Amino acid sequence: VPIWSKKGWLQPIATDAAYDAADLLPTIREGLSYEGKLYASPFYGEGSILMYRKDLADKAGFQMPDKPTWEQVREFASRVHDPKAGVYGICLRGKPGWGDNMALITTMANTFGGQWFDMQWRPQIDTPAWKKAVGFYVDLMKAYGPPGASANSFNENLALFNEGKCGAWVDASIAASFVSDPKQSKVADKVAYAAAPVASTPKGSTWLWTWNLAIPSSSKKADAAQVFVKWATSREYVQLVAQEHGWRAVPTGTRQSTYANAEFQKVAGFAAAEKRAIDSVSLTDATEPKSPYAGVQYVAIPEFQAIGIAVGQQMSAALSGKVTVEQALSTSQTLAEREMRKSGYYK
Repeated sequence: VPIWSKKGWLQPIATDAAYDAADLLPTIREGLSYEGKLYASPFYGEGSILMYRKDLADKAGFQMPDKPTWEQVREFASRVHDPKAGVYGICLRGKPGWGDNMALITTMANTFGGQWFDMQWRPQIDTPAWKKAVGFYVDLMKAYGPPGASANSFNENLALFNEGKCGAWVDASIAASFVSDPKQSKVADKVAYAAAPVASTPKGSTWLWTWNLAIPSSSKKADAAQVFVKWATSREYVQLVAQEHGWRAVPTGTRQSTYANAEFQKVAGFAAAEKRAIDSVSLTDATEPKSPYAGVQYVAIPEFQAIGIAVGQQMSAALSGKVTVEQALSTSQTLAEREMRKSGYYK
């Protein structure tokens, strides 16, 4: 949204008192604004959280902290991993893509002390922090992940978790709405929630993403679009969904009033973990070393899509054993440097 609004591709959302933009979660509102104006309205938003099987933790005598470390998550995975019984210690994204495996891996790189680019926009992928993060990720998944993990993204891991095949899963908080739904999940009453794991720093350990409605500057029906966008992302819409389908089905991650609602809290055991995750994010301070970009699990520059896809393919290859972690990072560094030089960020 900031990229497109800066280029003049979007119209500002004409918020009024009835829309109550102040009710939007602050980090969500900030991410959808440019020069103080809202340029998109969130239908739902998400942070990343840890979802895990409380029954398996109890059986293993393991107490998961509210704010676990990646080491503690590995310890949990090692204790509950039981492939013969059809349970894998942990499920994580492995499918290549800037919004697939790289969403998770970037948060891991952040919390291990890494960043995508330094203040001169030079790629920082082939560095000790990334080696630690990606090495940890690959080792964890090879030891305790499901077979074929390099092809799994959100939907594949959701299906595995709902079937009772994952001990733990770190992913978008929206997943909690599904894994806690007894109509979809065989383990709905056995799931607990914690913050996304941290390593050497909490910065950037939790991602932030929103699915939004926006109006192109070229729209010939802007007035009608404004009416629809404001209705579909309003407090009243949330209430309508609750009336028609129950509070379990409402769009989450957007409005403070949703989390303040007692009926929602009653059915959403994940609500506190999700809101904490979203509230904790800083889009402009997500890395321990100072970075020139906004974004947590992405970099808000047009070139990032191509770079993220290329690096994601390398990380997936490392996970499947086609290349070593060192080779994947070295190749990724070269690819990113080439793209950034070509785009004129540095010579």
